Amino acid sequence: MSPPAPASGASQLNTDRAVVAAQLGREPRALRGIAARCPGGHPAVIQTNPRLADGTPFPTLYYLTCPRLTALVSRLEASGLMREMTERLAAEPELAAAYLAAHRAYLAERDAIEPLGTDVSAGGMPGRVKCLHVHVAHALAAGRGVNPFGDQALDLLRDEWPAGSCAGDQSADESRTKGQL
Repeated sequence: MSPPAPASGASQLNTDRAVVAAQLGREPRALRGIAARCPGGHPAVIQTNPRLADGTPFPTLYYLTCPRLTALVSRLEASGLMREMTERLAAEPELAAAYLAAHRAYLAERDAIEPLGTDVSAGGMPGRVKCLHVHVAHALAAGRGVNPFGDQALDLLRDEWPAGSCAGDQSADESRTKGQL
């Protein structure tokens, strides 16, 4: 676990924690910090500790919290895009290699915080695409070119996100979707 942040950082983290709690409809678990922000400056992606407070392994390092983006990604999931992406892994060796590299990068970053002794990362990596929320969160946190499916999902949503402020765009019920903290 990292050392406590300075007072100004702690104050910002407390403010961000309150915003994330409102986005999720409950307190976030294992919150380390904000990994990416939406256009209006609100948290969009959080980074979590590799273990929960009780010591339970928590291998998903990044979670999408922006209500607007979460709803948009849910729509992509409902369209069958994950199945298509998984099928492409078998047909496109270069894509499969890039996805494997994303998996390895994810593991390396998580294990640099705290090794869990497992090759389980998130979102089905590296053999399938199981959760676009995780891939979009990873792409936003790590930057373009790291997670090919996160990048692709963001490309598909570029006309709808990022655009304007997400605050108040979705009700709390709409913002809570599967795959979220």
